[in-house]
Amino acid sequence: MLKTRRAGIAVVLAGVVITSGALTTTAQAATAPAKPSIAAAGGYVMNNGTGSSLYTKAADTRRSTGSTTKIMTAKVVLAQKNLNLDSKVTVQKAYSDYIVKNTASSARLIVGDKVTVRQLLYGLMLPSGCDAAYALADKFGSGSTRSARVKSFIGKMNKSATDMGLKNTHFDSFDGIGKGANYSTPRDLTKIASSAMKSSTFRAVVKTKSTKQKVTTKSGGYRYMSWSNTNSLLGTYSGTIGVKTGSGPEAKYCLVFAATRSGKTVIGTVLKSTSVNARTSDAKKLMDYGFKK
Repeated sequence: MLKTRRAGIAVVLAGVVITSGALTTTAQAATAPAKPSIAAAGGYVMNNGTGSSLYTKAADTRRSTGSTTKIMTAKVVLAQKNLNLDSKVTVQKAYSDYIVKNTASSARLIVGDKVTVRQLLYGLMLPSGCDAAYALADKFGSGSTRSARVKSFIGKMNKSATDMGLKNTHFDSFDGIGKGANYSTPRDLTKIASSAMKSSTFRAVVKTKSTKQKVTTKSGGYRYMSWSNTNSLLGTYSGTIGVKTGSGPEAKYCLVFAATRSGKTVIGTVLKSTSVNARTSDAKKLMDYGFKK
């Protein structure tokens, strides 16, 4: 008789446990954030601390990346051995000619001025200067001619992607003005940005809304260069710490973004959004979603 009573209690207890579990599961399902709808053709968000995926939309589809390419440009520069951020680079006419020829975004570098590598990084990442990108590729590539040095630098960009194990990324330019073979994916670009953010210099640059830099002129005097960040998330989305905008005829509107709240950092990418406002809205939706996950 005692055995029977114990068995009955066990059944009742098991029933309570099962019922309780069902209620918990239902409650969790009710509070799970709804996956956002974005205008961008592709998107990806991850927890920067754990590397876990929080959101995907065509995350591994190769697309043109526009100026988000410059994240890798900066990453390659900052990975150079014995890098001296205060070493000076003389602005060449070739850099300004390139801007004019391609109607490219510019840091408005002036031929003959001497600018530091650190300043070129600000000119690269804030106003998205293709002239600054050219100067850095010319400085940090190897070869006896400018074209050889640029080719060498782009090779370093591709080697970095290969070393990271990225299968869907390839660069044929130092700035995103590609020749048909400059592409990445939301997932790959996010990983590149996450890796670049390990550099304190990179972090300092990409979280800067605007800067005024003193550069040396050809005559030995000085002038001030003022640059504003094209990333409108800075100052409009709480916790934003970067990263980089991009656009182009094929790329449309792209944005690699990152923010930290309550010790949690989310980082992600949207590619081929429909407008400047849409890419910003997409990024905000995805970060909101990432912080709730």
